Amino acid sequence: MPKRRAGNGKSGDKKIYLLDTSVLLHSPEALFAFRDNDVVLPLVVLDELDNFKKGSTELNRNARWVISQLDELRSQGPVNQGVKLDEGGTLRVDIGQMQKLDTLIPPGFAHNVDNRILATALGIKGEQPARKVVIVTKDINMRVKAEALGLLAEDYRHDQIVEISEMYAGHREVVTSEDVLQELYDQKSIPASAVDVGPVPLTPHEFVMLRASGGAITRYDDASKCLHQVREMRHDIWGLRPLNREQRYALEVLLDDNIPLVTLAGKAGTGKTILAIAVGLHKVCQEKNYRKLAIYRPVIPMGRDLGYLPGTEQEKLSPWMQPIFDNLEYLLSEGGGPTPNGGGGRKGGSSASGSGTSRIEYLQESNVLDIRALAYIRGRSLPQQFIIVDEAQNLTPHEAKTIITRAGQGTKLVFTGDPYQIDHPYLDSTSNGLTHIVEKFKDQSIAAHVTLIKGERSALAEIASQIMEN
Repeated sequence: MPKRRAGNGKSGDKKIYLLDTSVLLHSPEALFAFRDNDVVLPLVVLDELDNFKKGSTELNRNARWVISQLDELRSQGPVNQGVKLDEGGTLRVDIGQMQKLDTLIPPGFAHNVDNRILATALGIKGEQPARKVVIVTKDINMRVKAEALGLLAEDYRHDQIVEISEMYAGHREVVTSEDVLQELYDQKSIPASAVDVGPVPLTPHEFVMLRASGGAITRYDDASKCLHQVREMRHDIWGLRPLNREQRYALEVLLDDNIPLVTLAGKAGTGKTILAIAVGLHKVCQEKNYRKLAIYRPVIPMGRDLGYLPGTEQEKLSPWMQPIFDNLEYLLSEGGGPTPNGGGGRKGGSSASGSGTSRIEYLQESNVLDIRALAYIRGRSLPQQFIIVDEAQNLTPHEAKTIITRAGQGTKLVFTGDPYQIDHPYLDSTSNGLTHIVEKFKDQSIAAHVTLIKGERSALAEIASQIMEN
């Protein structure tokens, strides 16, 4: 929720917020996010938390954290009567409305969890008509049902960063004079103050396309406060060349070992994943700046137990990781790029060349390539690795933080994803982990971001993405 000003102490000025289980599982800190307003947990929410407390997923950990916090609050007084919170509000577990449930649930509504929460809100609204009662839930359908019953309902917005249309892009275009452009051509660098970039200040590693009669691509250096000209790439990167300006920006920051955190956002087909993998192969197998290329992908929901699938770990992960294998097979196939060991054969005379699949197996056997689900990253320390986290829009902000804090000395982290294409039931384009990383790190010199715009998969795919938008 947006930050609220404290009330004047009158109970009528304070709102009553009923929290749905989805909010607490998504962001357990929501218990304490409503300042001097009153927070109510319907009794059925505790039952749902109890169902989630066992397991090793993020949802399980969040459920246990909420339960432990409620236990601490219980020591301060009866939670069914309301416990005072630090910022002036109260937290109460409501049990009274359950006793008259049948009279509160409208005819035709089943006695499921969501409808019991709605009934609790109806009961409290009837008892305290002067107070504003608001249901807070990540469940869109529940918000619709609440409105149909005449109740106020809102999404939980405390952890939302910006509207997705306002998300930092990592690049901009600026019209300048011929003299400034000529100075850039001559000196390869100009003070940023020589260019009118508008009201929004430049951020570290932001790309600026300067235009006059001609044009030049520059990158902002926060230390020197200068715009440095970006030169044309003279060599392929594992058989790839940038096909548009944004891909060129992406390759610049991916190839820069002084930037340990890179985020790439863009719709399907813009090339974010294959560019990251190509640079990862280049850095690990040719330049040997990192000892391993690790590629992780969330299995939705993150941390789901894969034991019910037959086969080995790799066989279980195969359906989830197939897009990664597709990109690797393309890059590692005959004619698709250099051989993994830079052109030589394996020790003992056997060759690393061959099909893309055989090269992938060779890299995995050599412990140079690691492809795993994100469920296996918790608790690890990952030094001197080039790590790609694909589909990062399906991470919660807490999961994104967990991954970044795993990075050891000399590791580079690359997050790729499409904020418009989210499969996680409790995330949206403004509350997901990828968006959080972009906005939280945009002013940090250790991080860089590029939003890719143009699809390059095929002419058919690009036209379909434009004319078939929902």
